[in-house]
Amino acid sequence: MTMNKIIILTLFLAASCTTNTSKEKNNTTSTPASKPLQLIRFDSPTSGDVFTAGQDIKIDLALIDTIQPDSIVLFKNNTRWLKTNKLSVTLKTEKGHPGTLMVNAIAWKNGRSQSASISLKLKSDITPQEYTYKVIKTYPHDPNAYTQGLIFHNGFLYEGTGQQGASTLRKVELETGKVIQSLNLSREYFGEGIAMLNDKIYQLTWTNGVGFVYDAATFKTLHTFGYSTQGWGLTTNGNELIMSDGSHIIYFMEPNGFSETHRIEVYDDNGPVKMLNELEYINGKIYANIYLTDDIIIINPESGAVEGRIDMRNLLKPNQRTGNEDVLNGIAYDPENNRIFVTGKLWSKLFQVEFIKKE
Repeated sequence: MTMNKIIILTLFLAASCTTNTSKEKNNTTSTPASKPLQLIRFDSPTSGDVFTAGQDIKIDLALIDTIQPDSIVLFKNNTRWLKTNKLSVTLKTEKGHPGTLMVNAIAWKNGRSQSASISLKLKSDITPQEYTYKVIKTYPHDPNAYTQGLIFHNGFLYEGTGQQGASTLRKVELETGKVIQSLNLSREYFGEGIAMLNDKIYQLTWTNGVGFVYDAATFKTLHTFGYSTQGWGLTTNGNELIMSDGSHIIYFMEPNGFSETHRIEVYDDNGPVKMLNELEYINGKIYANIYLTDDIIIINPESGAVEGRIDMRNLLKPNQRTGNEDVLNGIAYDPENNRIFVTGKLWSKLFQVEFIKKE
């Protein structure tokens, strides 16, 4: 074949390929995106509505258009509980389990689905037992200590104090109030709650998102840990650390990496109880100071229900005040002798108290 024929044949084949490709492009049509499926919405209740734990809740769904779903699957707190084709159903809630209740509905039609959800609140069905207190003994307390955490261990108090530039971890003689060991935190940290577990002391800071782990005997810093909320109160059930952040939520954290294992929402018979501050774990219950009040509440650690409320008004008498006192804060428990100690920020006294049921 001559060179001219080869060139002509090559040009012909290239033109054919270009033409075919062009035809293929012209014959290709894009499939329009499917319109989002709109089947149902929640008619009632609406997000934020409040009910009582144990109450039956009537759920009414409504069609968005005239299309009837093939089926509807309902979930409560991400657990499937009902498959139906009805638009009205009854949701049974559990007694003793207050908190947020997420209700999700997934409607199906011809293999396609659409979801809708609402968030409800369940206040506690339990009326908290009311308590008052009796002072058993009074001890001296450093009036310059802005108490954020309090522990009793092996005959001594351990205290975490706050305020920028004045935050400390300290070991204190109960009888005298004398500080026998102390560690100053860097000025950038506002110290918060403390807890002791496995010969280590854990200390939170308020807004830095950093906590410290110390050797309980020497106060040597072993390492730090992080968290995404504010740090307020801290205690332990012997296995986990239990943390508050000033909201109505209590977090359970594993002690090694301080990762969250689970959480509870604290509710009484009126709704969520916020401003949870210093914590202490006593005989299977969580005791919590409520910030800016004279109340201590008793919390079920499984459900978050408030089982008791202790009125601590007038604990610090007028003749025991120096004029700089802040709020009640600090609960410590001596399990060997079944003693409970309480104090406050900048208080000059610490009290051994007994809680007494009101009639």
